[in-house]
Amino acid sequence: MSSFWMGAIGRESLIAADDTWGLLAVMAIGVFAAIWLEQRYKWASKVSGCIIALIIAMVLSNLGIIPTSCVLYDDVVWGIIVPLGIPMLLLNCDLKKIWAETGRMLVIFLIGSVGTVAGAYLAYFVLKEPYGNTGDLARVAAMMTGTYTGGSVNLAAMASQYAAGDEVTAAAIVADNLTMAVYFFALIFFADNGWFRRKFRHPLIDKAESLEAGAQDQKTLASAYWSRKDISLKDIAANIAYASAVVWVSRIIAGLFSGFEASGLLMSFVVRFLGSQYVWITTISVIVATFMSETVKKIHGSQEIGTFCIYMFLFVIGVPANIYIVITKSPLLLVLTVIMVSMNMVFSFGAAKILGFNLEDAIIASNANIGGPTTAAGMAVSQGWVDLVGPAMLIGTFGYVIGNYLGTVVAISLGL
Repeated sequence: MSSFWMGAIGRESLIAADDTWGLLAVMAIGVFAAIWLEQRYKWASKVSGCIIALIIAMVLSNLGIIPTSCVLYDDVVWGIIVPLGIPMLLLNCDLKKIWAETGRMLVIFLIGSVGTVAGAYLAYFVLKEPYGNTGDLARVAAMMTGTYTGGSVNLAAMASQYAAGDEVTAAAIVADNLTMAVYFFALIFFADNGWFRRKFRHPLIDKAESLEAGAQDQKTLASAYWSRKDISLKDIAANIAYASAVVWVSRIIAGLFSGFEASGLLMSFVVRFLGSQYVWITTISVIVATFMSETVKKIHGSQEIGTFCIYMFLFVIGVPANIYIVITKSPLLLVLTVIMVSMNMVFSFGAAKILGFNLEDAIIASNANIGGPTTAAGMAVSQGWVDLVGPAMLIGTFGYVIGNYLGTVVAISLGL
């Protein structure tokens, strides 16, 4: 549709990329529509508001209504709204209560990462003949190994390290976003599917559904969970002040470590880990939630405000998934991403079954691999699995670190 708008109004989208207020209005209306549908209709509650927001963004971008890249997405949502929302979401994450959950999910997460690497090799050897350019295919395999270990943060690092080029990188990102959108659908389907429920324990799903059944005046699980709560102006001010301070301090600490020149694999690993702002945002937030739990209980509205921030982020995630470009320019890259995500799923859910872990553990751990900590936390919140929000953030943030290393191993072994 971009060519249509280019011919009609001289730009690639109906709303210009520099029309920040117009785009913000569309984004806010889209998120409101997703939340309203989730709380109004049972089918929407099953799909989840986060997936609906992502679909709305995909439709709008594929119709050329909104651009696929702009300052609002990159600088405001990624740069401000996402970091601001995470500390508020983690205010309920008392580490003393979630340690056991984190341990199980970490095991599945690491096994799923092995599945990602196996998928990269499988996809490369299956597609190298039809694709032709084995160098570019190896670069994409390395990029996708990074991003399917810990999220999109790793993709840019791998693309830069191996000089993938703008065209290859853009095609890979589009295929990645489209595959992620479909996979998030699949994960929601797994949670509601009778076959998966018969094969796995699912205590959090049962708990969430009992909450929905017990709420006589509510129509859906989402409306039951997000019922109207007591919140004051002071609560809003406290949440924003707290989250801003956590992000500020985290960025300062991360900046101190990221400036170090490290030699050796171990020191490089440590510096990269400690140089991530998300490591410190998560660490500080969990410390506060664990050791100041009584004080935290007095602050209302943190989950609501933090979740709204994550919904804005999930809207942005759906924007680059341009179906036309994937179909016409990079169908084999779409096949590569599908193979890698499928292998991650097989390893993650297979490990959960063999080890006797819960279905929810497998779903969120795999989400943390494929989408990263924020999408995993968003799905946990949208499904009412609040006990898994903290673990999702912790293992997803760890994936930021190991993703680049696994991507490097794949790249080197494939001849780059």
